[in-house]
Amino acid sequence: MRYLVGWFCFLVGALQAAEPDFPLVEAKECHPRAGLAQFLAKANTPGAVVKVGYLGGSITAQPGWRVKSLAYLQKLYPQAKFVEINAAIGGTGSDLGVFRLQQDVLAKQPDLMFVEFAVNDGGAAPETIIRNMEGIVRQTWKAYPQCDICFVYTLVEGVAPTLAEGKFQRSASAMEKVADHYQIPTIHFGLEVARLAHEGKILWRSPLPKTPEQKAEVGDKIVFAPDSVHPHPETGHQMYLEAIQRSWPAIQAASKSATPHFVGEALRANNSEQAKLIAISQVQRSAGVELADMAHDPFASKWANRLPAMVKLTVPGQSLEFKFKGTHCAVYDVVGPTGGKVAVTLDHQPVKVVTRFDSYCNYDRLSTFVIGTDLSNEVHQVKIELLPDTFDKAAILAQRKQTIDKPERFAPLHCYPGGLLILGELVP
Repeated sequence: MRYLVGWFCFLVGALQAAEPDFPLVEAKECHPRAGLAQFLAKANTPGAVVKVGYLGGSITAQPGWRVKSLAYLQKLYPQAKFVEINAAIGGTGSDLGVFRLQQDVLAKQPDLMFVEFAVNDGGAAPETIIRNMEGIVRQTWKAYPQCDICFVYTLVEGVAPTLAEGKFQRSASAMEKVADHYQIPTIHFGLEVARLAHEGKILWRSPLPKTPEQKAEVGDKIVFAPDSVHPHPETGHQMYLEAIQRSWPAIQAASKSATPHFVGEALRANNSEQAKLIAISQVQRSAGVELADMAHDPFASKWANRLPAMVKLTVPGQSLEFKFKGTHCAVYDVVGPTGGKVAVTLDHQPVKVVTRFDSYCNYDRLSTFVIGTDLSNEVHQVKIELLPDTFDKAAILAQRKQTIDKPERFAPLHCYPGGLLILGELVP
């Protein structure tokens, strides 16, 4: 999957760094809090199989700090065998992470889970971040209290000045409130990067130098990333690993009691611990709408490790209908060149038309769209219908200076739902 966000995250970074209505937390590379005692006890057990989950966005999806940190832990604790749970999806934040947590991480019984959403949550409201991150913690410890959690924070160029001035960016500041409440250790990967950037020693948008001439031109500067967001594995991600290495002794020292976690009183009563990912196979389908074969269908099988099911809406008028009791509902689907438009009806509200195509849709990727949020906690009825409406895909792609390479790839007008993201329950 290609790595998303880029310029968007640069703008978001500048926005969140300057946001005046939320208090920014004093910057510190590591807050060890209660440490990772259960994880360390198992990691020090000869022959133990230790599973490490990585729940995050595109920065975690890269072959960078995720791969490097697992190798580092394996080297630190050679008596155990470390297994990776890669639950990173590019371009997604805690608003999706809290719904897919059970399927993508908890079902695999992790012993430690790193959570990385500070960049992709950059444009979210602090209260939304708090509710989602608390939902991740409470879901985890209710289902698997043996799992330790560590929040890690990455950066984009736009938040570096705020970090250099001694304050966390807004998203990380919101996450710190959850970490404080549950005594979860946190590591900010970006403080040293921000310090060096302040000194003019970071190149945010540059390819790695290869020739002697290119290396001489770079001099003592660090080529951090090609796009100001996604670090080069050889440089920026190595700096992220070094933040873990510097933090680890303090986390070890704070790890006193290897006892299962108890969630206790919630920080926010309206947190997202009731978030559920429900397979689209459980909803009513109109005539002719069949479930895709997730094992053998060439298109659907690419998403079998993330989507619980898939239906293909390919003929205008095809529809899905369902009822749910709860306060939030969204659709988890795949968007790409063949994306079309759907009409969404919620209860007796006016029909909302949703386009499943955007400027990144020159390739297929996972995405979501919201049906309703902050709803009354009662039964709601939903209908999703594929529309025949055509629209100018070339103009949308042009927003990112992309073009239609093969018209036949973009001609269809389809929709590919795979799951429902519900705060509540599906009802008959």
